[in-house]
Amino acid sequence: MLPAEKELRAVLARFADARFRHDVHPTGYSSRELEDVSRRLCVLTGTTSVDQALVAADALLDRLRTARGAAAGTRQALAAA
Repeated sequence: MLPAEKELRAVLARFADARFRHDVHPTGYSSRELEDVSRRLCVLTGTTSVDQALVAADALLDRLRTARGAAAGTRQALAAA
């Protein structure tokens, strides 16, 4: 089952923000926040590491984009018929 595109994009944005803030000013809070969002990203993508999760997220977004494009093509074909 694929995660919703909106949810996946939101978690990716949270990850990027947490990663940036932790890299700029590491604190206990930023470390926990980065760990939490990293875990969420791994769960959404069905992976066990952040590196794997980022690759999987790219692949999932590509699949979702392709599916959206196919659906749009079907709607256009039906409208033209």
